Amino acid sequence: MSANVDLNQRPDYDPELQAIADYVLDYRVESREALDTARNCLMDTLGCGLLALRFPECTKHLGPLVEGTVVPNGARVPGTRLTLDPVKAAWDIGCIIRWLDYNDTWLAAEWGHPSDNLGGILAVADSLSQTRLARGDTPLTMRDVLEAMIMAHEIQGVLALENSFNRVGLDHVVLVKVASTAVVAKLMGADREQLLSALSHAFVDGQSLRTYRHAPNAGSRKSWAAGDATSRAVRLADIAMRGEMGIPSVLSAPQWGFYDVLFSKTNKDQALKPERERRFQVSQDYGSYVMENVLFKISFPAEFHAQTAAEAAVTLHPQVRDRLDEIDRIVVTTHESAIRIISKVGELANPADRDHCLQYMIAVPLAFGDLIAEHYEDDFHRAHPIIDELREKMTIQEEPRYTREYLEADKRSIANAIQVFFKDGSHTEPVAVEYPIGHRRRREAGIPLLEKKFQRNLATRFPAARCDTIFNLCKDQSALESTSVAAFMDLWVI
Repeated sequence: MSANVDLNQRPDYDPELQAIADYVLDYRVESREALDTARNCLMDTLGCGLLALRFPECTKHLGPLVEGTVVPNGARVPGTRLTLDPVKAAWDIGCIIRWLDYNDTWLAAEWGHPSDNLGGILAVADSLSQTRLARGDTPLTMRDVLEAMIMAHEIQGVLALENSFNRVGLDHVVLVKVASTAVVAKLMGADREQLLSALSHAFVDGQSLRTYRHAPNAGSRKSWAAGDATSRAVRLADIAMRGEMGIPSVLSAPQWGFYDVLFSKTNKDQALKPERERRFQVSQDYGSYVMENVLFKISFPAEFHAQTAAEAAVTLHPQVRDRLDEIDRIVVTTHESAIRIISKVGELANPADRDHCLQYMIAVPLAFGDLIAEHYEDDFHRAHPIIDELREKMTIQEEPRYTREYLEADKRSIANAIQVFFKDGSHTEPVAVEYPIGHRRRREAGIPLLEKKFQRNLATRFPAARCDTIFNLCKDQSALESTSVAAFMDLWVI
């Protein structure tokens, strides 16, 4: 064949896309553990959204793009009076869910927050449920929402197990876009071709860089990036449902595909591998593994790699609170991912910068015995110079075992240890916490605390009687699953 022409033979869809499409269309959720965990995840995620509504920097982003827009059968944004089209509603719900960095987490080669997908899922399900009721048809139920959550968690989490997007500079919200696209297309009634088309557009769409998560550019975009991704997923699914053709080899096309443009050639280590190894590595089938093993943020609104560090700092607080000015140095032993993501020195410019600083998230509970969302605000930081004084005394070091066990499938630890040394030569014992309270290994102790967190968050927005109604419904697996999405969302309108 001549070297100056291309062979225009349209290929079949990349097998990676086909595996996702077949999973979403054919898999039947039977795991009671996954459904029960999804119910707890739903409670926690929406509670995090309610808490975020207390912060003007979050709420300024909410609402229709054109004031006064009326959307028949529009999707509701929990905790507000807003009724929006599903695309903007997904943006808003996703924004409030993620704003305080307090919803669930998945840690592997890639990191992320699978409940971010609830923005698109809930927006589409609410609008479709209302539309069906208006037509006299059977509405979607919360069982449909829970199943969609399980599948979105699974797609995002399994792709994250062995594929590091952060190492090539891409943000993990690419996986929110892909997972949300798949499950909302299914909710919309997509057939296999439509679902494959939607997925292909999610990958060809261009992806967010991680710039806004790291020094020196960390900022508030990281708080709405997932809302943006899940919203875009709803738009792409809608485009595919209108019959838009897909891009079959969006991943594998030489030079122009995702692998060559964004996943391989920008990574020197990847480029040295054989071509077959520069594709996504997926070593297990899609099922319900991720939801069953997801990590809940229960104790602190903090980046997850710092959860155990904050817990260790709270433990040390009684020993150091009256001796803060006597501290000589603070030795923090951690794992490689924490060092790469959130270890930073220098001035912290904004709340988003602070809640991604390991040293800040240790200094506050050491000094004050707790870490809450308000502790990241400018006024609190300015009023307490001791925080930065303690940060300057910290030494961060890697423990190889912590790094290794972070990635081991039967452990998935997120370990940190802290020891404080005083100027007189005395010191505390090292306090190590290897598994946070939201880990599966501590699930029995964690769920009662998760429920209390949910009740506190409900109380920030609703009167007591409404709080009780919502909480009792969310506690009852059978009743929740059989409730229509429209009726469920009615409860969340102020």
